[in-house]
Amino acid sequence: MSKKFHIDPDISQAETLPASFYKDQEVFNEIKEKIFLKTWQWIGDEDLVALPQSVYPLVLLENYLTEPLLLVRNEKDEINCYTNVCTHRGNLVALHPGKVKKLSCMYHGRRFNLNGEFEHMPEFEDAKDFPRPCDDLHKFSIEKWGPLLFVGLNPEFPFSEVIDKMKERIGFLPFDEFALDSSKTKNFLVHAHWALYCDNYLEGFHVPFVHEGLNKVLDYGSYKTETYKHCNLQIGYTNDATEVFDLPEGHIDYGKNVAAYYYWVFPNMMFNFYPWGLSINVVSPIDINRTKVSFTSYVYDPTKLDKGAGSDLDKVEREDEFVVENVQKGVNSSFYKAGRFSPKREKGVHHFHSLLAKYLNN
Repeated sequence: MSKKFHIDPDISQAETLPASFYKDQEVFNEIKEKIFLKTWQWIGDEDLVALPQSVYPLVLLENYLTEPLLLVRNEKDEINCYTNVCTHRGNLVALHPGKVKKLSCMYHGRRFNLNGEFEHMPEFEDAKDFPRPCDDLHKFSIEKWGPLLFVGLNPEFPFSEVIDKMKERIGFLPFDEFALDSSKTKNFLVHAHWALYCDNYLEGFHVPFVHEGLNKVLDYGSYKTETYKHCNLQIGYTNDATEVFDLPEGHIDYGKNVAAYYYWVFPNMMFNFYPWGLSINVVSPIDINRTKVSFTSYVYDPTKLDKGAGSDLDKVEREDEFVVENVQKGVNSSFYKAGRFSPKREKGVHHFHSLLAKYLNN
């Protein structure tokens, strides 16, 4: 890629990524190779393979990476993630979730054990130097955090780096007690570049102007952003002490009225912790002008649902969609080139743009 991007590390001097970033198809394609293949993605929870000898096929970021994966819980109760592509001719190995003793390709009968190791192939008696290590299913890095599962195709950083930062504030929560609420699992189609959606999420600057209801709950003056290596955190404080976290003594925010912890993980994941539980948002590129945003909720205190900062998430989402789709139209103007960052309110966006530039320039 001939284009190079520069974000000044001094936010008070920095300009945003240029409008061309959001319009250039070549850049959009480069992001797939240089960012999404080198970072981590949330793929669901361990209940997808609840029992030993169970498998669950899935496609990672369909219409963008479109990478076929296979979750496997083996006989030893270990969860691993493999490519779901047969090493013979590229057919998908598993087509449906369920319990199996072996992984068998229905095309020509190649068989693997539940550790992804090649076991048998018909009519290959005369093949020389066979089998080789490359005849095993490729194994991907996987991390488990509570019930949640994350996969890295070729990650450049350990996901524990992110988990450790998040645990500093929400580690006291009974994560293993969080229960999936399928009624709150929804997908939204946003007619905008995926990074514009992330830009919007990463600042509370717009809250008083776009989210009237949310603004009544949060104390905008105290809104805070902290940045780390590959994630950042927005803390929503409130003057209303009714729907806040019950923080233990010794907690870094003990004595404060925290209504929400909003964690963003590079490049496209949001983990929004509320007193009722967790809302996970995954931003999935479709094409340069369209994005799928998936909401998944895990609840541990249903009595606090629909209250405080974590209430009416659909309404907040629709408000965000409206403004992001208008920004999409604006950045396509011939006369918009780039903007500046508010040093006080847009630290998260500056952090995001800095990481995008760093990965694309490598």
